[in-house]
Amino acid sequence: MSTPAIKVSNLVKRYKDCTALDGLNLEIEQGECFGLLGPNGAGKTTLVRILTSLTPSDSGKVEVMGLDLADHLRQIKAMFGVIPQLDNLDSELSVTENLVTFARFFDIKAADARRRASEILHLFKLEQKANSEVKALSGGMRRRLLLARGLMNNPGIIILDEPSVGLDPQSKYLVWQKLKELKAGGITQLLTTQNMDEAAVLCDRIAIMHQGRVLDMDTPKGLVDNHVGHCLMEIEVRPGEHEAITAECMRRRLDFEDSGLIIQVFRCGEDSLLDELKALGWNVWQRIGTLEDVFLRLTGKGLVE
Repeated sequence: MSTPAIKVSNLVKRYKDCTALDGLNLEIEQGECFGLLGPNGAGKTTLVRILTSLTPSDSGKVEVMGLDLADHLRQIKAMFGVIPQLDNLDSELSVTENLVTFARFFDIKAADARRRASEILHLFKLEQKANSEVKALSGGMRRRLLLARGLMNNPGIIILDEPSVGLDPQSKYLVWQKLKELKAGGITQLLTTQNMDEAAVLCDRIAIMHQGRVLDMDTPKGLVDNHVGHCLMEIEVRPGEHEAITAECMRRRLDFEDSGLIIQVFRCGEDSLLDELKALGWNVWQRIGTLEDVFLRLTGKGLVE
């Protein structure tokens, strides 16, 4: 069995009265795209900050490729490529200058840095903008440049914070395709996102986090199958129908959730069930279960600030 790319053991981080990470445990395998899903305050950003040495943990252990982060900080930082959510490119420099300047942090020689920059710009279809100032780029191009910059040190592990946030569909598709290509090339990816489609498309496994803990961890399909099923039904609750609908769901021993105006019935595999419920005069429909359904079922539908 290969050494995990990242192993987190009993990680704890507190901020005054808030516990951001509450004994977190997880392992990320080499070569996989591992997703962190969770509402605001779940602990995703805190974990990334600890992994990238921006924030110390209170207790616990982080290992990267078998090395203890506390003892091999410089060596581990060289393994990482970090793509932040917020754009921190230097708008006064050209596209190439941004990449070459960043390469200095890793003691990459200027000639090697320019060669590497040229290769990466071609990868992200930015070669025609190599000499343009960053401030002249579109939002999608700037996002792709952030990704390109994160690869300048030839990392074995890349950490991506909301990689497609704010992108138009075409730019998002290109970013997703490039991330798939990088994974196919053996690069491990840790992805934090609130985009359920992004997680389902890119991630081999996903950990759903809430209040500093992992609620469940599995493949996207495994999470859907285990928590909501391949298909689910939704019943509109019209005035005067609520009591009858919930009573019927309980009589049939259905796995359902009452959201007030809509009652969701999970794991509705029986072909006849939809017709039987419609025959009762209810407005009911069937659809495919999604990762978003899992997310809401595990973390709740209340707004988290």
